[in-house]
Amino acid sequence: MYTTSMIGRPSYIERLSTALRRSPTTAILGPRQCGKTTLARLVQSGKRAEYFDLESQPDLQRLQNPELVLGSLEGIVILDEIQRMPTLFSTLRVLVDRPQNSARFLILGSASPDLVKNVSETLAGRVEFIELSGFDISETGADSCQPLWLRGGFPRSFLAASDDDSLAWREGFMQTFLERDIPQLGITIPSAAMRRFWTMLAHYHGQLWNASEFARSMGLTDKTVRSYLDILSGTFMVRQLQPWYENIGKRQVKSPKIYLTDSGILHALLNIIDSHSLFGHPRVGASWEGFALHQFMQIVRPSQVYFWSTYSGSELDLFFLHQGQRYGIEFKFNEAPKVTKSMRIAVKDLALRHLWVIYPGQHSYPVDEQISVWPLPLISELQSKLT
Repeated sequence: MYTTSMIGRPSYIERLSTALRRSPTTAILGPRQCGKTTLARLVQSGKRAEYFDLESQPDLQRLQNPELVLGSLEGIVILDEIQRMPTLFSTLRVLVDRPQNSARFLILGSASPDLVKNVSETLAGRVEFIELSGFDISETGADSCQPLWLRGGFPRSFLAASDDDSLAWREGFMQTFLERDIPQLGITIPSAAMRRFWTMLAHYHGQLWNASEFARSMGLTDKTVRSYLDILSGTFMVRQLQPWYENIGKRQVKSPKIYLTDSGILHALLNIIDSHSLFGHPRVGASWEGFALHQFMQIVRPSQVYFWSTYSGSELDLFFLHQGQRYGIEFKFNEAPKVTKSMRIAVKDLALRHLWVIYPGQHSYPVDEQISVWPLPLISELQSKLT
């Protein structure tokens, strides 16, 4: 099994080092326990740095007068779990605007700017965002695809000594998230209600969001279930994939698709405990699709992605633009995926330059001039094809 020291994160280290060099404030955002603090400590190693953990009472005491304390520092100043003290954002704006400021501020947070009110507005033009997730296959290696899919990318889940230990960690993570992390954001929702909603989402993983259906099932209003969804999205637990639509003379779907961002959390909520139960589960295809989508997003990092679907049945799992060109991705949990009529319609209607069918096999091959089959373990090499 892997150890933490065996898994480097060179692409994130490079991006973070670049951001610290050119921006007065850099924010690493991502879910709890995904490795933000470890990454920050790697980058600060050998440099002049000061670290504040806003979950530590002594560090909170040190920041009773934040402008005075932080304004006297030089080098890299790290503020961990900054969503605990949102008043610091206005302090940072004052400090970075001072001509004599010689510090670079690195802030770490487990909630999106939308969830921590006024972050983007307060530091507009003064902050560069880097979104960090758990491990991906470019970091763990192509041979680790199956354990990474089963356990998810959270470092302690992936690196656990056994599947049982991994599952126990994820259960503890979810309990802490519901009972401590959400209330710390000032959100008062019963943990049992949010756990039930989260579990329902797991069963709808990869499907269209229907607020009315969820509201009826839970005996709540549409507005309430939408707020639950926004909370899980704002804490990086859920991805809302938005639809692409344009004037092509066909009725197109305009509701988002819902994916749990981490396959290990999905499996814990679905009571999938090992590979045997995963492959026998009715949602195995949807699970793999979400896992493959997340790997693509983390490794290729397109700026914006969408899905596309028409009411006549044509659809595309992922649509994105790159350097003015249109591309499509289909995810197929099949060792020998076939090109479908829907794929050809997507290529034509969306004027795609190319469509790749991502599958769990080992070999890449063209199907025709505009459609190729591509193995998920080699997803890192797909970047070079986007020209």
